Amino acid sequence: MNQPFAYIHPEAKIAHNVVVEPFSTIYQDVEIGEGTWIGPNVTIMPGARIGKNCKIFPGAVISAVPQDLKFAGEKTTAHIGDNTVIRECVTVNRGTVDRQRTVVGSNCLLMAYVHVAHDCVIGDNCILANSVQVAGHVEIGDYAIVGGSSAVHQFVKVGPHAMISGGSLIRKDVPPFVKAGREPLSYSGINSIGLRRRGFSDQKISEIQQLYRLLFLGGLNNNEALDKIELELAPSPERDEVVNFVRQSGRGVIKGYTRHNSSAD
Repeated sequence: MNQPFAYIHPEAKIAHNVVVEPFSTIYQDVEIGEGTWIGPNVTIMPGARIGKNCKIFPGAVISAVPQDLKFAGEKTTAHIGDNTVIRECVTVNRGTVDRQRTVVGSNCLLMAYVHVAHDCVIGDNCILANSVQVAGHVEIGDYAIVGGSSAVHQFVKVGPHAMISGGSLIRKDVPPFVKAGREPLSYSGINSIGLRRRGFSDQKISEIQQLYRLLFLGGLNNNEALDKIELELAPSPERDEVVNFVRQSGRGVIKGYTRHNSSAD
């Protein structure tokens, strides 16, 4: 475990078969689970909680203090789930008094130069492609994919199984199961390929498509559309998840695509 030229604070809790490559620094109040590989020139700062079988590549910085002027030195943490891969120069800041922690789930892939700010919660099996920038207090659901060089506004929520085009400016909430693209960011259909890969039946995908036809393409405002969905579509976990997501949205959800909200027209 103790490689030449790596510094590991004696109070850090490192599982016996963790590999720490040269020139990496691990501070106190750090916990790292079994089978994890810490590449060269990685910095793991106080408050990091890293799971089992993770891979953290050169230049990454985990659990640095938040880039938030309200941060007053409170004791907070940054959690990385099992089997997550963190590529070169990724930064994951720890939490503030708001949530006390930043969380990246299990089986995630954060590609090179991703930034995850304080108090974010990223679910399991998520992919953030190269240079995605995630501001504070963002929530990203399980199996969501965010394309490269996208920027996520603070407090935004991205629903599970959503797929967002590269280069997007994500200013509003993106509901579950959808594809989103264009500028301004808009509904672009159902993430049907991703859903099939995760075991959703054709019938279930068709039900989700009908739900979003009513929400985005029916000419109704959100409240009217949600009432119609609850009246006309049978209850299901997916229906209820979408309805609750839209009703509880703090920033408002993206719109359905029309020629009127396309900057290209």
